[in-house]
Order: sequence, then structure tokens, then C-alpha cells
Amino acid sequence: MNLKSERRGIHVDQSELLCKKGCGYYGNPAWQGFCSKCWREEYHKARQKQIQEDWELAERLQREEEEAYASSQNTQGAQSLTFSKFEEKKTNEKTRKVTTVKKFFTASSRTGAKKVAQEKIVKQGQLGRERNADNILRDLKEIFTPSWELASPTEVLAGKLKAEIQEAKAPSPSINRQASIETDRVSKEFIEFLKTYHKPGQDIYKQCKLFLDAMNHKRDLSIEEQSECAQDFYQNVAEKLQTRWKVPPEKVEKAMDQIEKYIMTRQYKYVFCPETTDDEKKDLAVQKRIRALHWVTPQMLCVPVNEEIPEVSDMVVKAITDIIEMDSKRVPRDKLACITKCSKHIFNAIKITKNEPASADDFLPTLIYIVLKGNPPRLQSNIQYITRFCNPSRLMTGEDGYYFTNLCCAVAFIEKLDAQSLNLSQEDFDRFMTGQTSPKKQESDSFSPDVCLGVKQMYKNLDLLSQLNERQERIVNEAKKLEKDLIDWTDGITKEVQDIVEKYPLEIKPKNQALAAIDSENVENDKLPPPLQPQVYAG
Repeated sequence: MNLKSERRGIHVDQSELLCKKGCGYYGNPAWQGFCSKCWREEYHKARQKQIQEDWELAERLQREEEEAYASSQNTQGAQSLTFSKFEEKKTNEKTRKVTTVKKFFTASSRTGAKKVAQEKIVKQGQLGRERNADNILRDLKEIFTPSWELASPTEVLAGKLKAEIQEAKAPSPSINRQASIETDRVSKEFIEFLKTYHKPGQDIYKQCKLFLDAMNHKRDLSIEEQSECAQDFYQNVAEKLQTRWKVPPEKVEKAMDQIEKYIMTRQYKYVFCPETTDDEKKDLAVQKRIRALHWVTPQMLCVPVNEEIPEVSDMVVKAITDIIEMDSKRVPRDKLACITKCSKHIFNAIKITKNEPASADDFLPTLIYIVLKGNPPRLQSNIQYITRFCNPSRLMTGEDGYYFTNLCCAVAFIEKLDAQSLNLSQEDFDRFMTGQTSPKKQESDSFSPDVCLGVKQMYKNLDLLSQLNERQERIVNEAKKLEKDLIDWTDGITKEVQDIVEKYPLEIKPKNQALAAIDSENVENDKLPPPLQPQVYAG
């Protein structure tokens, strides 16, 4: 679908929400723009083509096997004829020398036994090839035929016995042995509901049990094939209610809702976000994308909602709560009900803000804003689950189908959101995405006099925090610059010292010798007279 971004807001033509085949029903991006009915028709065409190609391939393989067997049979026949002549000549020579008793053990008898054994082996090989070709064709038929059409009561009973044997060999966890409280409650409600239908109610219950048994034995099918089985079952039961049992249309819709609730409550843990799909990977990608877009403001999306009005703020909170609550539901119809309640809260918020009924151009931007603000858990898994296993009539028409289609458009817009979509320059968009800066908040002076003081103080504090953030960034930048200058100064001083040392090298002289005595150089000290001694004269 072609989503547009203009100054007046995000706009999508209502015609683009409809099936691209022109049937008048709502389309779905998961169905390549088709509605449920047209998508099934296109899917069946492609499926029949694939079946025809598979049948032709199987027949060709069977013909090749038959031709290969015929050629090998001719070769074995020629070899057997030559070998038999050689054995016959050898046998005739031996019969002249052996006794009558030993004739029973001659080569001819062994040759005959060998030949019989060879013929038996050849027949078994031929029978095995024929069975192999039949198995290929039968497997193809089982793959491309709905499970409840293939399964006879005998086969279903055999499957149950086989399942019980497997369970006896490998005990299942306690969670599988005991039904949950919700499952028991839904079962009781479903039985009580079917009592009002008398005979058709019994047939409906049998059909549902048969379908659940068939699905339990087809766990190895892909999620798309299981979805196709569920959609075929819905369609077959609805047709029987209308044609065979002559149930009024309003009661048919109620019955289909109860059937979907009964079946999907039991199938939920097997078909919601299965490991064989990439639903979980898509969930993580969408959540990461929404977290990265936390800076998007209502003004960028041209959302006509004023959250400063208490009633509008309450409506926004309720809308976010409903879209988050969708993940806690197990039945596709209940998940759709959460989307519908969320959308109605959005319409009420727009109506209160504008004092006039909301338009479709106002609804889609607001829904995108709610999704960005709420960041619902497992959003893609819930959308895929609804698409695969919801009653198709709900997605094709009515307000549920309209709101669900808009939600799919909102998710597609978020995944492809860019600078042009928000009327921003690419530079600003990149800075916002990387967290380098955040959009400017509304100036406190521009508020109307009716705005409460708390809101004004909040925006004043936000402005103050923004200024403090800018000051902190400047201080950090100056500190980094000062650190760089200190490093450069240290390097410069070190280089200058090295240059001086290299220019004027330091010479270290040897240590001076100790001073000698005065008469140390006089070698004839022993010939000198003794020193004068002091004398005392008495006078």
C-alpha cells in the first residue's frame, strides 16, 4: 500500500485499504493486498499448479523406474541363459561319475534352485518398485488434501491408539496432561451454547472434535498449511450451517465465533509464534525499531490529539492499554476486539480535541503514534496469528476488518519510516536516531492561559534539563580539549629535553685521587734527624 507523508499529516486513500482485485472487501499486506477470499483463490490456483507439476513428476519417475527395470530384466535374462548352458554341460560330465543317491545334490538341482531364487528376487524387486511408485502418489495425495477429508473414522481411531502408545512410551509434562482452567471454561460454554442448536449442535461438536484430532496428527505441517486447514474448516462449517441445517445468518455468525473460540483455545500454544517461522525475529526487529523512534513527537506525525486535556489523556492511556492487552488474549476474535477498543478510544480522543467527528486521515497518524508510544509486545506474531486463524469474514468486512487493516498499515509505515515521512532533513533524522540530540520541546511562553501550572512547570524543567545537557556536553568537550592540550605540552617538553641532551651531551669525569702527605715524595725520610722534642729547663 502506498503510504504518503504531507505537511497536513499522513494520508492513505481508503481505496488502498480495499482488496486490489476490486471485490470490495478489505485487503491485508500479509495477503499481498488481497482480501481473505481472493487470496485463497490465488493460493488455490498456485497450489493446483504445484499439485499438477508434482503429479507429472511422480508419473515421470514411475515411467523411468519401469524402463530401468525392463532393461535390467533383459540383461539378467541374457546372463542367465549363458550361465545355464555352462552349468548344463558341467552337470552332464558329473553324472557319469556319481552314484544315484548323489544325483539329488548335482549342480543342475542347485542351478534350478538358484534360478528359482533369482526369479523370486526379481519378482520381489518388481513388486517393491510398484509399491514405491504407489507410495509416492499416495503421499502426494495426502499432502495436498485436507486432513479431515482423508481421515476416515477407522484411521482416526488408529491414530488415537498410536498416539496413546507413544504417550505411554514418552510421558508428556503435567501441563499437557491437565487441561487449563480457561480451556475447561471454554469447553463448558461451547457445550452449553450448542445445546440451543439441538441436532445441528451435535454435528458441529463432532466436526470440531474430528478437526482437532486431525490437527493433532498433522503437527509436522507448516504453519501456512495448518492455517489453510483452519480456513477450509471455517468455510465448510459455515456452508453446512446455512445450506444443510438452515441456520439464520445472525446465528451462523454467533456459532462461528464460538467454534473459533473453542478450537483456537486448544490450538493456541501450537500455532502462535511457532518455532518453524521467523515471527519472533520480526517481533524483536519491530520492538527495536520502535525503541529507536522514541523521540517522535505528535507534531511530527500531525496527530490531532491534545494530551493536555484530561479526558484526551485518559483516552490515550486506555488506547495504549488495549493495544498492549491484545497479547494476553488467546482467541483471534478477542485480539481483534482489543484492536477495535483501542481504535474507538482514538476516535473519541480526536473528537474531544477537535470538537468534531474524526476522519480517516486523522485516525491513521494517531494510531501510529499510539503504537510508537505503547510498543506492544509480540506485535508481528499477533498480527500473523490473527491473519492465519481468524474467521475470514471478520477480516473482510466490518469495523474489525477496517481497524485491523489500519493497524497493518501503521506497522508497515513504522518499518519504513524515514526523514521524508516526518518532514525532517536527513541530517536531523540521523541525529535523532543516533541519540546525539532530541527534538525541541514546546516553549512554556506559548501555552494558553488555561493550561495548568503543573504542565508549564514540567516543560520549564524539560527546557532546563535540555540546557544542562548542552552545558554538560560543552564541559565534556572542553575537558577533552584540555586533556589533549596537556598531552601535547608534555610531549613538547619531552622532545625539547631530548634535543638539548643530544646537543650538549653530559660528560662524566673520573673521580679525583686522594691527596698525598707532604713528605710522601721524599724517599730519604729515614736519613733525616729526628724531630725536636720539647725540653723543660729549670730556671
